[in-house]
Amino acid sequence: MKVLISLNLPMVKTKMKMKNNLFLYFLFLFVCSSCYRVSDKLEPKMDYTVEEKYLRNLESAFPVLSEEERKEDWGKELIIAVAFAHQLDLYRALFSFKRADILLPVSNVARKLEIQYDILLCYYFGKKYKDVLECFERSDLPHVDRTFPAFHDLLVILYESYKATNQKEKTNQIYELIHQSYTGTAERLSLSTALLKANFPEIRKMANTNPPREYLVEMLRNYDREKKSVNKAQILNVFLPGAGYLYVGQTRTAITAFTINALFIAAAYHFFHKGHIAAGIITTSLETGWYFGGIYGAGEEAKYYNEQVYTKHTTSVMNQKGLFPIFMIQHAF
Repeated sequence: MKVLISLNLPMVKTKMKMKNNLFLYFLFLFVCSSCYRVSDKLEPKMDYTVEEKYLRNLESAFPVLSEEERKEDWGKELIIAVAFAHQLDLYRALFSFKRADILLPVSNVARKLEIQYDILLCYYFGKKYKDVLECFERSDLPHVDRTFPAFHDLLVILYESYKATNQKEKTNQIYELIHQSYTGTAERLSLSTALLKANFPEIRKMANTNPPREYLVEMLRNYDREKKSVNKAQILNVFLPGAGYLYVGQTRTAITAFTINALFIAAAYHFFHKGHIAAGIITTSLETGWYFGGIYGAGEEAKYYNEQVYTKHTTSVMNQKGLFPIFMIQHAF
């Protein structure tokens, strides 16, 4: 019995050595793959579309032109500009608004502010945020206060324009002004910003207010049910190239990834087995690139998938509840 045991010891040692090598191999893969980790922080890109019907439902914040004003050259240009603006023909509207501004007597301060605001509004509806800010800084609008008929809307426009151009300090300053004068709008802008940035801690906090915002609770529930794990996609691709892509529904990419990796591995094995060391090393280096690139790619695809799911549910909520800043505008042309 002792002899049999001693005879089996080399075989046991060999198996133990193979297991240790296999463990070390997978440990090596995990360590290397950690360098290719993809952040699960979403970067959604949501947008809105302004329709002609929406503009027509918003009344002007300014007094209607009197009969005398309508007969003036600047008054006629203003009427034409508003007609173009209602049709969302913003280029022609801008041209006519600027003509009205030129023709308007300097002494008519109120109408001048109105026309300057209308020009700024055209740029805003056209999503030309840099032009909005340039127009604002060149105009007399920086000196208006709450007596200005479109003061609320002007602040909302400036808030989104500064935010869109990454001017954080000015964005915060405008937000403070809005918070001081229009608390409800400030709260909606905070929620809008959290949704646009996919700030989940802030969204969950706002969803669980008293009473809870059921539409946010439902949106989060739908997203959590449909989302994919970035880490899981990458880990699957560590063990089997292509499995991470299959997990996120990229069947063709999964087949391609598996086939290419299998061919490179087979080719490398063949070269080493035949003693072609140089060719084996080159093939192995190429396979390494495909392998770890596939891990990173699987994580990116899972992240992209989650962004699409989030965008689908969030855009619907923001449109229904009017949470895009442009839908907080109370007046138009």
